[in-house]
Amino acid sequence: MNKVRIPIALQQAVMRCLREKLQLARQHFSVEFPEPKVVYQQRGTSAGTAWLQAWEIRLNPILLMENQQAFIDEVVPHELAHLLVFRQFGRVPPHGNEWRWMMESVLQVPASRTHQFEIASVQSKTFPYLCDCQQHQLTVRRHNRVLRGESEYRCRQCGEKLRFNANDPL
Repeated sequence: MNKVRIPIALQQAVMRCLREKLQLARQHFSVEFPEPKVVYQQRGTSAGTAWLQAWEIRLNPILLMENQQAFIDEVVPHELAHLLVFRQFGRVPPHGNEWRWMMESVLQVPASRTHQFEIASVQSKTFPYLCDCQQHQLTVRRHNRVLRGESEYRCRQCGEKLRFNANDPL
């Protein structure tokens, strides 16, 4: 796998945003939250993930490079909010009321569950499957499970078992 090199200036911008938002939380709660570890290893179409027990934020380096400022403004506070909610409230729904409150009231960022970044560059290959009502795209992992006989998938609309469409040019 090719490793994406994040320029130092961009890493510094990520950390500056993280520290600014962390300071807001420290002031609001009068708690000295530790600085989370930031790792640029998130893969796929996810912009980032928060590892609660490890107190770590994983960011997608490709989406960061392609959407620099918007990524920093949206994703960094989003993942930090997950860590802070876990510290303050324990296990609660990931995008529930506590998270929404943390985003808007404490970190002063609009609460959005999903990013709107273009994902063509990070989207994995899919395989065409058919049912009685439409065509579906299965990921490589799901396609391989079907081929090995480990799984079968059904259409949510018609309930029909999905069939691999080998005639469709990939």
